[in-house]
Amino acid sequence: MTLKAQGLKEARTERDTYKEMVKNGIDPNLERTLQEERKKQQQRDELEAITKLQARITVRDLFVSWCETDLITRKDKAEVIRMFEKDVLPDIGGLFVKDVRKGHIAQIIAKLKKREVIFLARNLLKLIRQMFRFAVTSDFIEFDPTASLGITKTTTKPTERDRTLSELEIRALARQLPDANLLKSTECAIWIALSTACRIGELSKAKFSDLDIENRCWQIPKENSKNKKAHKIYLSDFALEQFKILTSFATNDVWLFPNRDGSSHVCEKSITKQVGGRQTENILSNRSKDNQALILTGGKWTPHDLRRSGATIMGDLGINSDVIDKCLNHTEENKMKRTYQHQKLEDQKAHAWQVLGDRLNLLVNMDASNVVLLHKSN
Repeated sequence: MTLKAQGLKEARTERDTYKEMVKNGIDPNLERTLQEERKKQQQRDELEAITKLQARITVRDLFVSWCETDLITRKDKAEVIRMFEKDVLPDIGGLFVKDVRKGHIAQIIAKLKKREVIFLARNLLKLIRQMFRFAVTSDFIEFDPTASLGITKTTTKPTERDRTLSELEIRALARQLPDANLLKSTECAIWIALSTACRIGELSKAKFSDLDIENRCWQIPKENSKNKKAHKIYLSDFALEQFKILTSFATNDVWLFPNRDGSSHVCEKSITKQVGGRQTENILSNRSKDNQALILTGGKWTPHDLRRSGATIMGDLGINSDVIDKCLNHTEENKMKRTYQHQKLEDQKAHAWQVLGDRLNLLVNMDASNVVLLHKSN
């Protein structure tokens, strides 16, 4: 068949098609327009599907994006990355974010609970939730898969720690510390934490420039403070002596507690780990011969318990609770007081720290027969 004949045949077929459409009440011109629109819509749908597929990111991709934005200024960024690399990304890192369900997260937390690391489970769930909320605000997903996972219900309710060292234990600690083979700086840190009621993390980051030996004060800058408020501690005779001992063998002119190469401060957990490593009841579980050197009769204690113990002794010695809260640099919980009462109570705080230091000096340095023990206040 010639091309001309083929063209005539197609034209007759198209004519017959149009006749049939008119016969059935269909407008051929309108139908042709509709077919063109259907093709365009099909192309748009296919393009949208391809775009959606390309936009699907994995949990690991989301984690990287979250780190580069929300975590960029966090001091614990390296620790967060370590936690996710160990306990989250191996399980769900390869999943598309839109495919993650709360069951995936619950399984991660269940593994941590099985390892009996409840505090880690709680902190990690909070971080995972922050990451998925970032995904929602970034329009990667519409709903947060962790939204219905309650922190307390999922990880069990946290127990509030209330351990304090009794005065008998403080006297025992003074006897045991010299034989515990701790770093001398750690010994000083223990007594400074007890006599100033500071947080051990704040002490770990202390600089020489924060310390004023002549005026007997230590300034904790707001960037080192837990509540981001600068805090001035007046040093008792007892605390001042510990700072003098600490500075007498200093090998770094910036940090009071330098890391190994002197480039920064020691890890905030270092002192806590050293203290914990000397309270191992099973002597075979630790290679150090000093692993039982700091066991006390009241049970395991941590450097943070020293802060609580110092505050408790202040209370037993008659210091007003408002003054103790100021010494601890607590944020006032009462909104009315927080708004209208800004008195600093500097003289009262200085007196409170001196009273505490005098009591510690008596417990640590004097013969036991000359010490009358205080009864704990309820």
